[in-house]
Amino acid sequence: MLGSTHGTLTTHSRPARVVACGEQPPHTVHGMSEPHRDGGGQGACPVDRDVSGRPLHAPVPDLDRFFRPESVAVIGASDSEGRPHTGITRQLMAWAERVGARLHPVNPGRTQVFGQPCHASVADLPEPVDLAVLLVGDPLPVIEQLAEAKVKFAVAFASGFAETGERGAAAQERLAEAVARSGLRLLGPNTNLNAFEKFRTDLDGPAIALITQSGHQGRPVFSLQELGIRLSHWAPTGNEADLETADFLSYFATRPEVGAIAAYVEGLKDGRSFLLAADRAARNKVPVVAVKVGRTETGARTAASHTGKLTGADEVVDAAMRQFGVIRVDGLDELQDTAALLARARKPTAEGVAVYSISGGTGAHFSDLATAAGLRLPTLGPAKQAELHQWIPEYLHVANPVDNGGHPVGDWRGRKILDAILADPAIGVLICPITGPFPPMSDKLAQDLVDAAEQTDKLVCVVWGSPVGTEDAYRRTLLGSSRVATFRTFANCITAVRAYLDHHRFVDGYRSPFDDAPRVLSPSARKAQALMRPGQQLSEHAAKQLLRAYGIRVPREQLVTSAAAAVRAASLVGYPVVMKASGPQLAHKTELGLVKVQLTSASQVRDAYRELTDIARYEDVPLDGVLVCQMIERGVEMVVGVTQDSLFGPTVTVGLGGVLVEVLRDVVVGVPPFGEDQARAMLDELRGRALLDGVRGAPPADLDALVETVLRVQRMALELGDDLAELDINPLVVLPRGQGAVALDALAVCP
Repeated sequence: MLGSTHGTLTTHSRPARVVACGEQPPHTVHGMSEPHRDGGGQGACPVDRDVSGRPLHAPVPDLDRFFRPESVAVIGASDSEGRPHTGITRQLMAWAERVGARLHPVNPGRTQVFGQPCHASVADLPEPVDLAVLLVGDPLPVIEQLAEAKVKFAVAFASGFAETGERGAAAQERLAEAVARSGLRLLGPNTNLNAFEKFRTDLDGPAIALITQSGHQGRPVFSLQELGIRLSHWAPTGNEADLETADFLSYFATRPEVGAIAAYVEGLKDGRSFLLAADRAARNKVPVVAVKVGRTETGARTAASHTGKLTGADEVVDAAMRQFGVIRVDGLDELQDTAALLARARKPTAEGVAVYSISGGTGAHFSDLATAAGLRLPTLGPAKQAELHQWIPEYLHVANPVDNGGHPVGDWRGRKILDAILADPAIGVLICPITGPFPPMSDKLAQDLVDAAEQTDKLVCVVWGSPVGTEDAYRRTLLGSSRVATFRTFANCITAVRAYLDHHRFVDGYRSPFDDAPRVLSPSARKAQALMRPGQQLSEHAAKQLLRAYGIRVPREQLVTSAAAAVRAASLVGYPVVMKASGPQLAHKTELGLVKVQLTSASQVRDAYRELTDIARYEDVPLDGVLVCQMIERGVEMVVGVTQDSLFGPTVTVGLGGVLVEVLRDVVVGVPPFGEDQARAMLDELRGRALLDGVRGAPPADLDALVETVLRVQRMALELGDDLAELDINPLVVLPRGQGAVALDALAVCP
């Protein structure tokens, strides 16, 4: 079933695909092409680290015994009616019976719980335990006992930790330290019973695995089972003192039954772990769909108060997800519809979308929305249109969207039309919006769509627009099909189909950037490290030396400390020249009048030197000298920079430079490591991208040189790490094609 009760990601990728550790060629599961998932045990990949010592592969925790334990201990078990722990104990006993686990109640105040022997302490357990469920207000004292008993996993429901503020965060830190010493893995605290829900076992096909930090937010996805969509796991991560979203993401990406991962994320515990987990999912071609709250300042504050974790700058989170193929959606209805489609739909045979309806207005409306969202609606060829006009009146439009006028769907012609559209090699997706039930037509159309879907390897989608949703054509025919994707709104259908096409385009060309990440420091890094000044902002002259160390081109220039030296420097650099004051405290020289341009004579150079130094003395700004620079007059001004993100570490920004960076803020963010393809994709996201292609007679800019500069800056960010708090190259002038790019100004800050 691809139905729902509710009705991007493009990159330029190399054609080669890197095979992940343990990965095997694709094979077929449930009649659908599914990639093999690499093993779920610890140590599946060798230890491999980048230049900063950070891992380059995601460890895959062996969570089999968490989700399918052989033995379970319930610490604080109760059977006293009216007590909260009693209901939880009862639910856990039912769950243990379903998964075939032996359950052992533990409570020093009881000898029996629900007729089962109850043990006074963990030490009294009759056998080793895979999972301990802690129904105690303070789990910290129990952790040491669990470690001595060699328990593998524990779940802590208790609240009052990082979600409550500073004191709670300190308590959670103590809990995390105790868990780290113990050797067990902990889910929580501040989690719930979602992992122990009753999953339907009568459903087949690829499943959705669900990760949520707030349990209630996963309910819409979990309810998909009522429509025939299989769910395999639910991980309610809570405050993530130990086990986190990334752990479950890595694990689910290796499970052969998982067709898609759906996640509700309030805050990420560690950015690097998330990137590595998303990389593993991309390598294994497992789609990940996520709602990440915190797009606004208010949302970020609310998320932090709920989970006690850093939210991170949203544009950085967005960039990280996009780079590694995580499909970010805004609503829970989009999450369930998109995840359901991606879990079950076969790989597209083509990217073209055909819109077919019994109403010209409906088809036109849907087509406008689909095209605006980036879906491609190819015009059907003359031969195909002539074929369709065998069954559709000549006066109706059939070029795409296809309008049948209504009557043909009521007889044998309806199926002929569907088969003809699906036979077109340019069409990979057929979408039929049915705005309302009209049984003489809609019932027959729904059945024809289901029958046609069974006979094709292409995706067939239906939007059932009735607000009622109780009609047989919807409830039985469409939702009863495992091959038709049924939606309730135009928007959700378009979002899901776009994600479906984008995902397969992405993973088919995916090459992990971690495979090419630098493992050893380059000679450039050693030169650059000698230039760093801890706790200081470098002068422009020193910052440009840093750029030179990494092979980034700067203008011909000399640093001088006298008017006579300035004149000599100008003759060597070549007129016209630019003169700028250079000092470690200068960030905005233009505003202070400390930049002079278009100087064409020795007298102008002398006067400029005296004026610049006078202004610096008046403003009490220390200088290391005055720069006499080559004048670069022609090119596109860009900005390239490095900042440190609290979650992901160094990030690289590129965008329109000069004054435009402050006026338009047309910039995009990249999270290292990334390759040339992603650097080019970043440029394609800029609203002002056309400037690089040349406008109003201007020649095309040297795009290759710009990309190379971005990659060199990324290398600098990776190798210098925390030693470089900030780098700002503005402007970087990109010259006409073949002439390179030149950094006219630079600012660097050492922490």
